[in-house]
Amino acid sequence: MSADKPPVGFIGTGLMGLPMSRRLLMAGYGLTVWNRTLAKAEPLVADGAKLAESAAGVAAASDIVFACLTDTKAMEATVFGENGIASGARKGSVLVDFSSIAPDATRAMARRLEDETGMIWIDAPVSGGVPGAEEGSLAIMAGGPEAAFERVKPVVLAMAARFTLMGPSGAGQTTKLCNQVIVGCTMAVLAEATRLATNAGVDAEKLPEALAGGFADSKPLQLFVPRMAKAIHDPPLGHAYTMLKDLDSVRALAQSVVSPVPFTSLAAEQFRLLTSRGGNEAEALEIYKLTAPKPL
Repeated sequence: MSADKPPVGFIGTGLMGLPMSRRLLMAGYGLTVWNRTLAKAEPLVADGAKLAESAAGVAAASDIVFACLTDTKAMEATVFGENGIASGARKGSVLVDFSSIAPDATRAMARRLEDETGMIWIDAPVSGGVPGAEEGSLAIMAGGPEAAFERVKPVVLAMAARFTLMGPSGAGQTTKLCNQVIVGCTMAVLAEATRLATNAGVDAEKLPEALAGGFADSKPLQLFVPRMAKAIHDPPLGHAYTMLKDLDSVRALAQSVVSPVPFTSLAAEQFRLLTSRGGNEAEALEIYKLTAPKPL
């Protein structure tokens, strides 16, 4: 660990948190980790991280604490629950939340954390999926005080290609919801196009090559369509439950600000159907399977 690098912590070492934490270790940061399921943190300990006994232990050992959790409920429990982050928080330290949760909940928890402990909260949801986390190519959108943002920026850029301050507390979460409108609807549209090609006798695996460079080309086209066509869902790029959670949050925000989201609503119901049939752990790209023809 270099003397100019602050001690950092990471809570939530799952699908995204594990590769993001590894990049911190590769960059030479002293890292303390904790995960509710301790087995998921063991590979990081083997790589040189210290294992804390609780979220409070991570906060007590760190100038900057990163968290990547499932939803608002999990985040609130980890911060304010028994032996949570707030219990061990250092005054003036920073919590960077990579989770995707509701903007209003973020603002409320950020105020509470600073009032009770003096710890600053930066909401910083990520985009780029597991490949982006492994490659360090994530796009991260942030909300919170500018001084705290600038303080954590060099550390975050060890895990990401882009880190953008979008405004005050909650602005990062709002930007992530805009991102999920685009990604969720794109998944649904690409599944539709892939199914149309397949049903019409065209090799859907060639769509990315055929459309490369045209107006239909995109990173999702190149990444998602081959996985759909070949039924590659392991390791998962993301879970259907997570996308559904985010799209439902979009709809709630849209209702509060009177902003129509008809395409998002259609995509959300497709992911709801997928979770109903395949369970919460279904991979998001299995949305393609919903339209598979079945024999009479």
